[in-house]
Amino acid sequence: MSKLSKLPVLTAVALLAASPLLAQDAGAPADQTVFILNSLLFLIGGFLVFFMACGFAMLEAGLVRSKNVTMQLTKNMGLFSLACIFYYLIGYNLMYPLGSWSIGSDETGGYLGILFAPAVLEAVGISAADADDIGYATTGSDFFFQLMFCAATASIVSGALAERIKLWPFLIFTIVLTSIIYPIQASWKWGGGFLDSQWGFLDFAGSTVVHSVGGWAALAGAILLGARKGKYKDGQVVPMLGSNMPLATLGTFILWLGWFGFNGGSQLAMGSVGDVADVSRIFANTNAAAAGGAITAMLVTQFMYGKIDLTMVLNGALAGLVSITAEPLTPGLGMATIIGAIGGVIVVFGVPFLDKLKIDDVVGAIPVHLFAGIWGTLAVLLTNGDATFMGQLGPIIIVGVFVFVVSFVVWFILKSTMGIRVDEEAEINGLDKSELGLEAYPEFTN
Repeated sequence: MSKLSKLPVLTAVALLAASPLLAQDAGAPADQTVFILNSLLFLIGGFLVFFMACGFAMLEAGLVRSKNVTMQLTKNMGLFSLACIFYYLIGYNLMYPLGSWSIGSDETGGYLGILFAPAVLEAVGISAADADDIGYATTGSDFFFQLMFCAATASIVSGALAERIKLWPFLIFTIVLTSIIYPIQASWKWGGGFLDSQWGFLDFAGSTVVHSVGGWAALAGAILLGARKGKYKDGQVVPMLGSNMPLATLGTFILWLGWFGFNGGSQLAMGSVGDVADVSRIFANTNAAAAGGAITAMLVTQFMYGKIDLTMVLNGALAGLVSITAEPLTPGLGMATIIGAIGGVIVVFGVPFLDKLKIDDVVGAIPVHLFAGIWGTLAVLLTNGDATFMGQLGPIIIVGVFVFVVSFVVWFILKSTMGIRVDEEAEINGLDKSELGLEAYPEFTN
């Protein structure tokens, strides 16, 4: 019997052997199975979003010049690690206010959590009875999943401010962003706060709560930091090409992969047929939006410049992903593609728009995450009948004003005290040499 002819027999035997494991234990209540599956979704979604940290690092390493690559990699390692520590110490319980510790009543939904306490996991080896007390999933899986979103927000800021910012002021800002700024505004929606209860704000996985927040923080920093030396000269924009397009492309595909966990995990449930069907639908729509953004950026740059711009195509895919993040469930595949495609157009026009304002965003993070994030939040109106125009626009403005103003103040304090920008000589020589003394490509840069 050939190997191919044996496959049906072997498959049947494997399925029969696995069926007792796949079937629910007759003695286990259904809610225990739901608890287990929900926790599994959080963990799988969480490690996919974790892999986005690698995507951000590779994308940024590819889009900065060779002399600044090590600095970008160092920043990404630092920001992720600091996010893990400070979201644990402060952010998690600030984002999910506990009972009366929130300023605001049940009717208002709360405006500010005031419990500054570290996150606490469930005890080792809990029983089924303990699981009933915990809720719909393990605390550890929920904390892990939510932490990844917090860290992703900080990653957005890193690329925009590349090639001229000092390391330690950036890391100090990361601490404030991940422990205070992000958790407070996230609590207004995902912590049952006033944007959720009063405005009826819909943001499924974070076009505003995550992506535009990172974009607003980056915009405030970019304005105070100023453009790179030589970027704008005699009214012209001087191209400063990235060092490694293969790395940038790899980073984009890694982010694309991680987005399935980002959006799919945000279903927050996998304990029923309907939940699993919805997660599957979210995966398909997320993928369609990314493709729409990439192809549209490809077509528009070909039409506008006579040649396809790969960096715009990469950011077009990311903008499509950001655009679908606010509502990846209710669209069909066609509408998801259109929503993502419009995100791709936004990026192609958003990058030169910032250049006209002389706001230097090295990797295009502000058009991708802020501009497309705003569009994606408004696009919820196209497919979700529960959304209202003011219910979407009002929270966009509220979150934007809060994050931009607070970020601007923090950046200004850092600039006034320790300084946030390297000196001109260090910038010309590259931050790898001046700040770290370790180059990513010593054979080439020397």
